[in-house]
Amino acid sequence: MAAAVGLATTALMVVAILIGSRRLAHFDAALVGYTFATLFATFGISYRFTIWLQRPPTAMYWKRGWQVFLRPDSLGRNLVQWLKRLGAIFFANSFIWRRGISRGAAHWLVMWGCILASAITFPLVFGWIHFEFTDATFQSYTAVMFGFPVFSFGIHSIPGYLIFHGLVWASFLVIAGVMIAMRRRMVGHDARALQRFGEDFLPLILLYAVSVTGLMLVVSYKWMNGYAYDFLAITHAVTVIGTLLWMPFGKLFHIFQRPAQLGVLFYKDAGRRGEQARCVVCSQEYASLMHIEDLIEVERQLGYRYDFPEGSVDHYQRVCPRCRRLTVAAVQTQLWASAAVPAQPEISAPPSHS
Repeated sequence: MAAAVGLATTALMVVAILIGSRRLAHFDAALVGYTFATLFATFGISYRFTIWLQRPPTAMYWKRGWQVFLRPDSLGRNLVQWLKRLGAIFFANSFIWRRGISRGAAHWLVMWGCILASAITFPLVFGWIHFEFTDATFQSYTAVMFGFPVFSFGIHSIPGYLIFHGLVWASFLVIAGVMIAMRRRMVGHDARALQRFGEDFLPLILLYAVSVTGLMLVVSYKWMNGYAYDFLAITHAVTVIGTLLWMPFGKLFHIFQRPAQLGVLFYKDAGRRGEQARCVVCSQEYASLMHIEDLIEVERQLGYRYDFPEGSVDHYQRVCPRCRRLTVAAVQTQLWASAAVPAQPEISAPPSHS
C-alpha cells in the first residue's frame, strides 16, 4: 500500500509539472536534476508517511482526530480553534518558544527561511512560474503563473528587488537560524548530552551548505564577474539534490509529520469534554474514557495482553497510574514480609591460650 501511495503521489506530481509548465514549454532543462530529486523525495516522503500512518497508535490518532474534528456539533468551534492553532503553533512556533528563546529563534528562522526558499524555488524549477518582458522597453517584467499573467513590476523597482533577491533573504534567515542552533548544540549541556550527528548536526550542515552556496552564486555574478560560477553552480546543485534525497529518511521528515499532529490536540479537547474514566480501585477520574478504550485497543493490536480473564475488571488500564504504583509497592511489601528469615550461623568462641 505504501509503495502504491508513493507511486500515485509521484505520478500526480509529474502531471502537475506537465500541466503547470504547459507541456514543458516553460520548463528549464538545466534544472532537470532538481526535478528528479524532487520526484524521488515525493515518493520517499509519501511512502514513509503512509507507513507512519499504518502504525496502530498513529492510525488510531489519525482516525479519531478526523472523527472528533468533523463532529457536526463541534465543527464550527473546531474550525475556529484550528485557525488559532495554525497561527500559534505552525506560523509562530509557540510550542518551541516555550522551551527556550534560542531554540525558538533558531527553529523560527530556519522554518521561515525554508518556506520562503521552497515557495520560490519549486514553482521556478517546475516551470509553474516564469517572467517575461512586459514590453519592448525591457524595463519591466510580467510574472506568468501556470501560463497566465499575474502582475507586472519594474526591473529596478522595490518589488523587483525583493522578488529577485527572495532566495537571498531566505538564505540569511536559514544561516542565522543554523548559527543559533549550532551554538546551542556546542554550549548547551542538555544538547551536548543527547545530540546525535545524523539527527541534530547533519540537517543543519545540509541547510547551511545549501544557503551558503546559493549566496556565493549571487556574490559570483554580482561582484566577481562570474568567477568560479560554474563550480559554485555545480556545488549548489549537489547540496540541494543531496538534501532532497536525504529528506525522506532524516529529521527533516518532521516537516510533514508536524501538521498531522494537530489532530491530537482536538482528540484531547474531545476527551476533556467527554466521559471520564474512573479508577476501579480508588474511583477517581484519571483520563478520558475514550482515550482508555483506544489505548486498550491499540495495545491489543500491538500484541500486548493486559486483560484480566477473571474478575469484575477486564483490563489493567482500568487502574489509574497512582494505584498501579501503590499496587506494586503493596505486593513487594507482602513478598518481603512472607519471605523466610535465613538462619544465622553459629559463632563459636575463640580458643583460649591461657
